[in-house]
Amino acid sequence: MNARTHHTTLALAGAFPMPSFVTTASSLSVPYVEAGQGEPMVFVHGSLCDYRYWTPQLSALGEHFHCLAPSLGHYWPEADAYGRAEFSWEAHVAEVAEFIVALDLAPVHLVGHSRGGCVAFHLAREFPRLVKTLTLADPGGPLQSPSDRAPATMPAATNALRTRVAELIDQGEFDAGLTMFVDSVSMPGFWSKSTDSFRRMALDNALTLPKQFLDPLPPYTPESARDIKCRTLLIDGQKSPRMFRNNVDRLEQWIEFAARETITGASHGMNVANPGAFNRALKAFAS
Repeated sequence: MNARTHHTTLALAGAFPMPSFVTTASSLSVPYVEAGQGEPMVFVHGSLCDYRYWTPQLSALGEHFHCLAPSLGHYWPEADAYGRAEFSWEAHVAEVAEFIVALDLAPVHLVGHSRGGCVAFHLAREFPRLVKTLTLADPGGPLQSPSDRAPATMPAATNALRTRVAELIDQGEFDAGLTMFVDSVSMPGFWSKSTDSFRRMALDNALTLPKQFLDPLPPYTPESARDIKCRTLLIDGQKSPRMFRNNVDRLEQWIEFAARETITGASHGMNVANPGAFNRALKAFAS
């Protein structure tokens, strides 16, 4: 597959580099940033984020790896490209797989956070030849244990909160909606204390939330976890919400070649809150 890459003239504020774009086999133009040389390490962002989320990783781990961070379809800077493809976790799995192939990167060290952890998990299942190691940081999605009689879903309280968040976003009440959502996946008061750069990124991607809520993530099961054949690092934050720590607990049991790291003092955004510890864990694991 021949990749066609070009640089955009988009002016980015602050220290963010100008992205490159690669055209995949499905004719999607995927924006990404990269740093460093060596074995490729691909980062998959989660909700409300884009390639900017991984700035603390690219700047440090670029000294040891060829780090690449794409923005998934419908996220900034292509936030207005709503007609180009379906918004779904399955579409994003295919998109990241095609991104890896288009740039001839395989096999890669694949790193996913939150919703991006679910995307990375299923990419490693479906396209094992593309992945050398897998890192899942607070992977999002429900759990389906063997003893569960009913299909796994998110708790009713979580679904009610997300319905209200979607209503607020649709009404243009971005700050109120993001306060509810971000605090629920991190800790109370997190949004109000967030850095200007994180708030700007989340506001740029706020319109993806209602679409995301219409696309529930699939449950993790012992059967799906057994499909993961590569070495896997599971990372959680010491203060991460219980649903994420539960996912890490179970996946540590279910994935055959799994290791675990807990980032002290950090919550859901552990790679930003304590990038030194997060980057050291990644470097040691992938080296």
